[in-house]
This record gives sequence, C-alpha cells and structure tokens, in this order.
Amino acid sequence: MRSMKDRLLLVFYHDVILLLLTWHCGGQSQMIGPTQPLVVMTGDDIILPCQLDPARDAVDLTVEWSRHDLKPRFVHLKRDDAELVTQNTLYSRRTSLSVNKLKCGDISLKLSKVQVSDAGMYNCLVPEIGAETGMELVVGSVSSVVMEISKVKNEIFFKCKSNGWYPEPHVFWLNSQGNEITAESTNSAKGSDGLYTVSSTVTVNKKQTYSLTCRVQQKNINQTEEAYIHVSGDFYLVQCNPADQITINLAVCLILIVTTVLLIWKCGQKKTKISIHDEDENELHQTEMEEKLQREREEKKRLEEELQNNEEDLKHIRQTIEKLMEQKTFLKNQREKLITLLQEDKREMKEITKRLEKETPFLDKERKMNKREDKKTDLEKRTEVHQELLKMTEKLMEETENIIIQMTERKGKLEIDKEQIIKHLRKKHKDIEEIKKKLSEKQARNTEQQRTE
Repeated sequence: MRSMKDRLLLVFYHDVILLLLTWHCGGQSQMIGPTQPLVVMTGDDIILPCQLDPARDAVDLTVEWSRHDLKPRFVHLKRDDAELVTQNTLYSRRTSLSVNKLKCGDISLKLSKVQVSDAGMYNCLVPEIGAETGMELVVGSVSSVVMEISKVKNEIFFKCKSNGWYPEPHVFWLNSQGNEITAESTNSAKGSDGLYTVSSTVTVNKKQTYSLTCRVQQKNINQTEEAYIHVSGDFYLVQCNPADQITINLAVCLILIVTTVLLIWKCGQKKTKISIHDEDENELHQTEMEEKLQREREEKKRLEEELQNNEEDLKHIRQTIEKLMEQKTFLKNQREKLITLLQEDKREMKEITKRLEKETPFLDKERKMNKREDKKTDLEKRTEVHQELLKMTEKLMEETENIIIQMTERKGKLEIDKEQIIKHLRKKHKDIEEIKKKLSEKQARNTEQQRTE
C-alpha cells in the first residue's frame, strides 16, 4: 500500500514539473525579425517579416503592429480575431495578416501600395507573451535624368535635372575618364508629395570637345540613374553677322582696287586661315574618333569579362549535371537491388508460410514451429525496411531528375547568352578595327597634306 502511495506522489510531482516547464518555455518565446533595413520602392507591396520562436499558433493571440512616431500609433491591430478602428488612417485598407501563416507563428504584415510616408521604424508585438521586435522600412523612389545645354558668349552651360526621388539623392559630374568634376551649383527641393527634385550645373569654355556624365545616386536604396552627353567642336561654330560680311566684302574690293599685290597677299592669308580652320576641324574630329575608340575598347573589355563569367558558370553547371547523372545511375542500381531483395523476401515468406501450414500440432514439433514463426517475423521486418528504402530511393531519383532538368534549362540559357556575347564581341572587334583604319587613313592624309604644304 505504501508502494502504491509513493508511485502516486511520483506521478503527481512529474505532472507538476512538466506543467512548470511548459509554462516557463512559453514565457521564453521570442520574436525573430530582420536585422537589416527593408528597402521597397513606392507603389510596390512588401512583407514586413515577424516570426515567433519557437513557432506556435498565434490565431487567438493579440498582434500589434505600430509606429511610435504616429498618432494613433497602430499600423495594424488584431484582437479576438478582429481588426480595431484604432488603426492609423494612413494605412487604411493597405495592411493584412495571413491566417494560415498565423497558425505557424508567422505574424508578418503585408503592406500594399507603399507610399513615401510609410518610411520609418515599425514594431511587432504579441502582448500575451511579451515577445516583440523592431525593424526599419526604407522607402525609395527614382526617376530618369534629363540633360540640358545652352551657350552664353564664350561659355557652355550643362544642366542636369531629375524629379521624383526619395530619399534625397546626390548628384555627381564625371568626365570622359570617369573622374569626378566640381559643379558650379547643385540644388535640391522637396515637393508637396514628399519627393525630391535635384538639379546641378557645370560650366565649360568653348572651342573644346567634352564628354560629360551626370549621375544621380541614392545609396540607401541602392539606386543610380545617369545621363551622358558628348559635345564636339562643331557645336561651338558661330555664324557670321550679315553686316560684318558686307564690311568684309567692301574691304576686299578696296584691296583689289588699290593693289594686286595686296590681293595676292590677302588670298594667301585667307588660304592660311582656311588651312588652320581645317586643321582644327580635323583635330576635333580625330579626338572624337579616339574617344569613340576608347569607349568601344571599354565595352569590349566588359563583354570579355561577361563571357568569362558565363563560361565559368557553364563549367560549373556541366560539372553539376555530370555529378547528378552519376547519382541518378547509382540510385537506379540501388533501386534494382532493392527490388531484387524484395522479391527474395516475398519468395522466402511464401516458403515459410507453406511450412507452417503443413506443421502438425504435436508437442515434439512445437519448438521447430516457434523457430519458424520467429524467422517469419524477422523476414517481415526486413521486408518493411527494404520497402522503406525503396520509397526513399525513388523519391531521391525523382528529386535528382527535377534538378537535372532545371540545370539543363539553365545550361541552355547560358549557352544562348554566350552566343549573343560572342556575337557582340565580334561586332565590337569589327567596329574597333574600322575606327583604327579611319584614324590611320586620317593621319596619313594629314601627313601628306603637311608634306605638300
């Protein structure tokens, strides 16, 4: 009797300890959220991740999503399986929780049609278990860059402008070598919609060829937009005024009347000026061709690097497919062996069953009969193991086949990309050779012209 009492006390203590452990573990629930800021563009949808750890059913729990910089602070509030009217109107009809995910402890919030005003720190809280976490949402907006150019006397003004950015971006000017140059002025203004408009101006002197890039960049959202402009010397040529042309003609007539010698001298001077002007034009044109040659070479280098990366990916995928095919062959052989073993198990099972049916119920045969029963039980267990191994092998074969199909499709796409890259490389090589040929011919003509003069 005392032994039975001790047993009941032992069971009681066991249940109490188990209850305390369960309560203690429940109190240790934590919330898992992102460690890095979340980035989303305006107009897109986003999931703000929040997960209970360990996972548990959160359907009947209160879930609070809030921002402490807002009044009311609730972004989304679920209590007793209902949303309350205390939600901030900025988020009306734009937030939702998934019931299926709540059953697994996933209380992530879906935020639809993100606006600039949605940027900020969000807090995810389940009050019943005291689990909470915070995260930062960074909202971004980008726009294309517009380049304008104007002339005033001996200066050229390049203006770069872009509307609709968030957060506020930075503007950079780069020359043809990719080096940053200083802008005369850079302005930024925030509109009523919360988006920024930026503009910047660079001034250069005439009689030069310029290649400029205006880059608008926002590092927080990892977005960059830019515009490129190339201005040759032809842009700076100014047409003569008609009144000046008449004056020049009268002066030439007077020179013709006064002396033939002065006319010859004037013609010589005029030819010299034309020659100098042609040389300037030739020099500017040659500079443009050299810059184009440099750009083509850089593009060719980029394509060569892209081709190299493509070939490395192709090599890796081919090796992966080869290993998967080896694994598939191994699994196929394994399956055949297991099928053979199962057939042998089935045959042995039939033989044992027949022997047991023929046995007579005499006492002298009872030991032999028990032995055969044990053998039959062992054979049934072995058959069960073989069947389980066969199922696992067939499942692995199916998964391997699916991966092979995916890798083969990826391989085909990479091969097509490789053909396109090689095609572009051939064209770039041809363009570079043509530019080199034109530059060589131009230099030869200039040399011949200088020799003649």
